[in-house]
Amino acid sequence: MDLNKTTSTLPRDHTTNSQVMFRPPINRAMRVLDRSFFKRTIPLAAATVFDPKNLGGIKEQLSKSKDILNAPRLMAIRPVQNPATEEDKNKKCILLKEKIQANDITTWSPTIRQLVEAKSMELKPYDLHLDYDYWLYHDILASILPEEQLEETPAGFNQVGHIAHLNLREQYLPYKLLIAEVIKDKNPTVRTVINKVDDVGANSQYRTFAYEHLVGDKDMNVIQHEQNCEFAFDYSKVYWNSRLGNEHAHLVGRFKEGEAVCDVMAGVGPFALPAGKKRVFVYANDLNPHGYEKMKEGIARNKVRDFVKPHNMDGSEFIGHATRELYTLEHTVKIYPKVKRSQALVKAKLIPEVYVCPPTFDHYVMNLPASAIEFLDAFIGVYAGKESLFAPYTDRKRPLVHVYCFSSNSDDNMIEYADICQRISDKLQHKITPEDMVGGTGNQELELEIRDVRLVSPNKRMFCASFRLPAEVIFKA
Repeated sequence: MDLNKTTSTLPRDHTTNSQVMFRPPINRAMRVLDRSFFKRTIPLAAATVFDPKNLGGIKEQLSKSKDILNAPRLMAIRPVQNPATEEDKNKKCILLKEKIQANDITTWSPTIRQLVEAKSMELKPYDLHLDYDYWLYHDILASILPEEQLEETPAGFNQVGHIAHLNLREQYLPYKLLIAEVIKDKNPTVRTVINKVDDVGANSQYRTFAYEHLVGDKDMNVIQHEQNCEFAFDYSKVYWNSRLGNEHAHLVGRFKEGEAVCDVMAGVGPFALPAGKKRVFVYANDLNPHGYEKMKEGIARNKVRDFVKPHNMDGSEFIGHATRELYTLEHTVKIYPKVKRSQALVKAKLIPEVYVCPPTFDHYVMNLPASAIEFLDAFIGVYAGKESLFAPYTDRKRPLVHVYCFSSNSDDNMIEYADICQRISDKLQHKITPEDMVGGTGNQELELEIRDVRLVSPNKRMFCASFRLPAEVIFKA
């Protein structure tokens, strides 16, 4: 699940008797999870089909007459309960709706009456036993949390590998162990549950966070899959947010085969490695030593060494270093069609696909939303004296920058657009305004786009501002 700060409203009123029947028993005094408490027996009627060959046809008839039990995660066709004979053990029965009673013909539909009279089936009482395994996470929480807190319950979590990462609000902290146990029980891929206890980056420049272990293994080494890539890292030592998976895919989707990308704050490579698989040349950097080491391992693991080059530098220094190296060094990759080892002689005659790394970056990615804008001054004069690398002297356009940032949360984002543009302008020493956005009345050469990425908290949103670097900035002497 990918819903760390979302809430879920659990129904309290306007429920039918049928809905209540299928809810778990309530114990709001529970502080230690007692799974054996969650048991319920529901008295039903079941239609026992005499001839197994007629089971499908009878089920179809009862389905049309809407007589079959319709409850989530329950199979309507069951073995006969308490079979009296060996023959009964081979028979099947069909669970019927709660209002139907085996011993009260007035509750039967015309279809049931017809099938019974034709001696195709008979109705018998059936005790449906439900236990802890049947109910979902939300069901169990609704039966143990205080009633006044049912309007907004912790509905989700951020899962990274085998770890479920909670961000519990204060009112739920007394129940954190209960919540964690239920999450672990109800999610087969979860082995560890932790709760964040401070903001990301509050005590570390590497965007890590303090956490408390709640239940399960204390193993923080995870394996995460995204965009057909595999990442392995210690979740306590690097920043990873599974909720940004769609954002990673969106931006990588803008990169084209053979382009060059400078990923300034790459982490373990959620942009860099998928881009490398697309045969995009990537200079990827992260200041965090553990992130850098795990990114190097990921490059090898995902077989993108020809296209992704890792670095461990300060972001501002890296922008200048990578830019100069790209237009100074030549880098060519040849990709041969795959053939069997026994066809080595054939391979020697094959014509490879040749990829020549361009001399300038097509994109700079700056995914450090808390402070990435502060690094933009590194672009001032970054291509000074190198105007000949770009149009009109070549077919190369000035690079696009994709800088992630936080701002406030208004209804129409206009306040945020103005705030982001002003902060960018201050660092670039060049005026950029919301009017410069695509379709606006300002400078359309900037191709400015400010995308709303996600809501971080009620008063905080994450954005991505993309724009083409102005000539006045990058060529400044």
